[in-house]
Amino acid sequence: MEKIISAAQARDMILELVSPAGAETLPLAESVGRVLAEDMRAVLSMPPFDCSPYDGFALRGEDTVGAAPEKPIVLKITEEIPAGKSARYEVSEGFAAKILTGAPIPAGANAIVKYELTKYSDTQVEISTPVAPNSDVVPAGKDIKAGSLLAETGDTLTAPLIAMAAAQGFAALKVYRKPAVTILNTGTELQELGTALEEAKIYNSNAYMIAAYLSLKGADPFIGGIAADDPAVITARIRQLLERSDMVITTGGASGGDYDWALRAAELLGSRVLFRKIAMKPGGSMLAAVKDEKILLSLSGSPGAAVIGFIMAGLPCVYKLSGKKNYLPGSFLVHLAEPYDKISSVPLYIPGKLEIREGNAFFIRSKGESSGMGALLPGCDVIAEIPEGCSPMKAGDLIRVFMI
Repeated sequence: MEKIISAAQARDMILELVSPAGAETLPLAESVGRVLAEDMRAVLSMPPFDCSPYDGFALRGEDTVGAAPEKPIVLKITEEIPAGKSARYEVSEGFAAKILTGAPIPAGANAIVKYELTKYSDTQVEISTPVAPNSDVVPAGKDIKAGSLLAETGDTLTAPLIAMAAAQGFAALKVYRKPAVTILNTGTELQELGTALEEAKIYNSNAYMIAAYLSLKGADPFIGGIAADDPAVITARIRQLLERSDMVITTGGASGGDYDWALRAAELLGSRVLFRKIAMKPGGSMLAAVKDEKILLSLSGSPGAAVIGFIMAGLPCVYKLSGKKNYLPGSFLVHLAEPYDKISSVPLYIPGKLEIREGNAFFIRSKGESSGMGALLPGCDVIAEIPEGCSPMKAGDLIRVFMI
């Protein structure tokens, strides 16, 4: 009997054979959402010089010893230092410089006092409280020191990381290129969009659904059209698409029916079949093979089964191809919002959404269950895993969910 493996085993078998796609250098503005292909280290300390955290006066702390409301210390103002300008004069004994937020501390000064704590005119400032040396000076490198690690290879470039790179003066970054993933839909019953639907036909929705997920998850999807239920036609088309792709995904023909040709096409292609069945519902009808170090993943033709199978076993592969260091599916425990009494011999994967109630996260499942549940997916943000053989579950029980 053919061995049926778990979704995690299937995922790991694929991942073992996958490496990140090649790297490219992109302008910083085009790097948002991409994955770093090398460590990003600081070349500048931040701030690059000692600076003032607010508007006030730069002075020598030792000049304020003995200052009191009834006997303020009076210092002469040498100049005004705005942000972006360096001081012209050194602050010597008996002097202070007016300074604005972010401006560099002038030579000789070792403390800052806020405007609000002083009395001042255009030419002098009165200090009524002693100011300790090094008070309120932001030292160079307080936030970032030159040479420090800012982000690692495999990190996704978020808006804060883009800002950090810009602050360092990086005009371009080395990133992994988006993996090219092609979707080929098989089935004589399928019809392309833009034409009047013929009798006994259905529109090719799976291609657009998988392509949308791929695009949102950092891949470069390509819709490879429709192949009729003919193993020779499917094989030829897959061979052609593999030449332009890092990975090919097919939908339809992954079961064991008379018109399910995924396995035969993989064999005719000369690929090495990794598995052809997963212990999960829906989505268990899935085949994975490798040809010329590229993954071929054949999913069910039913929309819900296709997308759940893709998320649980195929999406981590896409993440690793993209260069992400965290490519395993993120999961966490939440409470079941309502009882669930269905028992299965294999794990069940159910789409739904999270809802926060009095500080606790609950899983709200989509109503209805079917491997063709494409209509149940809109609005869903998680997939819940119901373990095999699990006894009927009560509202409030903990279950594991995976982010979509």
